[in-house]
Amino acid sequence: MSPSFAQLGVPESIYTALERRGITEPFEIQAATIADALDGRDVCGRAPTGSGKTLAFGIPLVASATRAEPKRPTSLVLAPTRELAEQITTEIRSFAGSVRVGVVYGGVGYGPQLKSLRQGIEILVACPGRLEDLIQRGDVRLDQVDHVVLDEADRMADMGFTPAVRRLLDQTAADRQTVLFSATLDGDVAKLTRDYQRDPVRHEVGDETPDITAAHHVFWNAEQSERIEITAGAVNAVWPAIIFCRTRHGADRLAKQLGRHDIKAAAIHGGRSQGQRTRALADFSKGRVHALVATDVAARGIHVDGVASVIHYDPPGDHKDYVHRSGRTARAGEGGVVISLIQSQQRKDMRRMQRDVGLDEGLTDPDAAALRELSDAPARTLQPAHEPRSRPQPRSGDKPAEGSRRRSGPRQGSSQKGRHQPKHGQKSRSGEKAGGPKAKPSHKKKAAAAARSENKGKGANNKKKRHPAKINADGRPNRKARRAHLQPEAQEKRAG
Repeated sequence: MSPSFAQLGVPESIYTALERRGITEPFEIQAATIADALDGRDVCGRAPTGSGKTLAFGIPLVASATRAEPKRPTSLVLAPTRELAEQITTEIRSFAGSVRVGVVYGGVGYGPQLKSLRQGIEILVACPGRLEDLIQRGDVRLDQVDHVVLDEADRMADMGFTPAVRRLLDQTAADRQTVLFSATLDGDVAKLTRDYQRDPVRHEVGDETPDITAAHHVFWNAEQSERIEITAGAVNAVWPAIIFCRTRHGADRLAKQLGRHDIKAAAIHGGRSQGQRTRALADFSKGRVHALVATDVAARGIHVDGVASVIHYDPPGDHKDYVHRSGRTARAGEGGVVISLIQSQQRKDMRRMQRDVGLDEGLTDPDAAALRELSDAPARTLQPAHEPRSRPQPRSGDKPAEGSRRRSGPRQGSSQKGRHQPKHGQKSRSGEKAGGPKAKPSHKKKAAAAARSENKGKGANNKKKRHPAKINADGRPNRKARRAHLQPEAQEKRAG
């Protein structure tokens, strides 16, 4: 029988918070590693994706957290992707209590991340690239970090982060505790363990490829022109589904094409902004879309419970990618279905890949009905898309709420400048003629019109009045005055 969280030495405040979420018994990897991590020992753990590693290292981090100064965290978690970093942060915050947890990653603005660092963070979850950038800017220091976690170390190595990870570890405290989790412990991961861990206790849980053996795997004949329709049928039979494409453009295009087959899909890949990726993942996790169309950048970064199927729309690059992709389903003891669409020229590569991962499945024709029998996922209904709440319109006769004003037209005294006001007889933008009697002229306009009528036809007299003649300082009339004096005489001569 597995020990309880309390028996493992987990503080009461933490396991009480977990119980409120319905987590009462530790998973195998948690039962194996939590006690050693709480004792301060270095831990090297091999466990499959989805086995509960976040709690395995998150609980000891929260339990041993010490108050941090601004810009100087005391614990550090390194993760390979933005999505994984965000999910680790959300998970730890759920039981962290007063322990402050922050996250930094690229693809978003610096503002909120800098604000949290200046306020102080005990546990910092970070992607290597953005963290190094912040260090160079002087926004964070790692000299007080005495607890380090490397999550999915093999994935960071595959993505080329090993040099950055080494540079970051070199900046942490010399007497730190280092915990490393990975799906495999060979290659670059073994070198990290040798160089940066001190006498680590090693725990290995599950098979090397448990996410392969826990799911049903089918390989379907699918030529290029048939793949979209086959994919739509598979998703309709078993969803929520994650569909993997080779390129960003291919993922965007497939998401749109599936919409024409009444399949709601969201695309997620490295070319999308962090806001777009976050919204796509949220819509998928909350059941607002049937499928998530992803590139391999998301193979390790997506941690969503209840994924019923994985579809390899484009074949994976190698057997490791097949394992990482397929690991999105059949997690935490649940079942799942993995579908691979194989074109005729890809059959040889498929057989080689099957040998590498230990599968021996035949190539069959597509059969969406058979998927339903293989899957134990419950039937689901699509949740409505999230829409912003509209302001309710008041009904006729309702009184406006206190402190508010009901406007049936422009405010009194407000300017109508810039609005389209059609003249009498002209058509408005809605196509209707401006009707009704003409507006009555004001008193000033009446007076001006009368003056124009009186002066009309007077010829030379219908001129503006000249300024009165001016007198020079010596009393004699100036030139303007003399001209005005002689004007009547000139008129008489012309008349004679």
